[in-house]
Amino acid sequence: MNDPMRGVRILEVAQWWFVPAAGALLADWGAEVLKVEHPVTGDGQRGLIASGLVASTGGVNFMMEQSNRGKKSIGIDIAHPDGRELIYRLAETSDVFLTNFLPPARKKLQIDVEHIRARNPEIIYVRGSGQGARGPHAERPGYDAVSFWARGGVGDALTRPDDEVPVGPRAAFGDSIGAMTIAGGISAALFRRAQHGETSVVDVSLLSSAMWTLGPDLVASKLMGFDKMPISGRGAPPNPVVNSYQTKDGRWLMFNFLQADRWWPDLCEHLDRPELASDPRFVDMKARFENREACVAILDEIFRARTYEEWKVKLDTLIGAWAPWQTPKEATEDPQVAANGYMPELQTAGGTTFQLVANPVQFDEAAPALRPAPEHGQDTETVLLELGLEWDEIARHKQSGAIL
Repeated sequence: MNDPMRGVRILEVAQWWFVPAAGALLADWGAEVLKVEHPVTGDGQRGLIASGLVASTGGVNFMMEQSNRGKKSIGIDIAHPDGRELIYRLAETSDVFLTNFLPPARKKLQIDVEHIRARNPEIIYVRGSGQGARGPHAERPGYDAVSFWARGGVGDALTRPDDEVPVGPRAAFGDSIGAMTIAGGISAALFRRAQHGETSVVDVSLLSSAMWTLGPDLVASKLMGFDKMPISGRGAPPNPVVNSYQTKDGRWLMFNFLQADRWWPDLCEHLDRPELASDPRFVDMKARFENREACVAILDEIFRARTYEEWKVKLDTLIGAWAPWQTPKEATEDPQVAANGYMPELQTAGGTTFQLVANPVQFDEAAPALRPAPEHGQDTETVLLELGLEWDEIARHKQSGAIL
């Protein structure tokens, strides 16, 4: 069963991708995630398709689906006194309060740690931020392009010296990495509370997620005094078989033979050039390093003699670690993706079939079964009835604008 979080209730007051995607991961694992959205505007990410910022996809709002699948949506105006009281009542029944609202907004809306803990002292309070909970920029907004990609050094590390402009980020790249970190932090906090009876305030920022992702570069740059770690050209890498090679039809193959002496003879056999294994210039790692330019030049010539598809077949039995450079669409069609259930099918409420990327964790050798993202406020009445409200109370809240 893929439900190790069953029985856990998450109260999510968050928008866009970074923090909501953490809620989606927890929902995948069986948690009940109550997504609080403004009754009128909802999560701002819902409007990306209507605004034209992302492509129309036949009725599937993929940005919302990927980061909000499996949740319940309740439309509550937290700024309304009655709406805020409903948030407190929901917090009383929840294990985790999850938010990415900035400190001034949390204080203004009275949903900061002290406000939520006043109604539930045992609740785990989780904050996702751009730059962290402390420091001069703790109240500054942050998205992954700014806090993760630019400020965290990831974009600069991936930009080559001869690039005319910095390499730009992909959609929700840092957000998705940060979301996994939040989900892990919540899991640890739940374990701590269960084992030791202690609750937690959990903080994860996009900046800290970037630094963790780029850890080798950051640590080495401080130790070696580099502003930026040097990037060796592919024509003369320290290890010629940790490199990419182009095929006859312009595609690329990636090799990562860290134990190069172990895998080099097998590669030479697969290249139909067994004599290279005993060539004095390439006989071991030291020799290949000293003659790396010549080694790369020979490998370039060999790989350019066959097409991408020919090489994929030819190298299928190669022992060392290698892979074809695939487009995102090709990755979705990888046989390993299908075999492991990495992109399961599901349906929107309107019956449209589509695929989402599953979370990377599997339990008990079972692929996760995903549920679609909720429509804006679709679960408001159900959740409030379960909370103990009567229909006349719900009607009164609707009339006042406190709920959807």
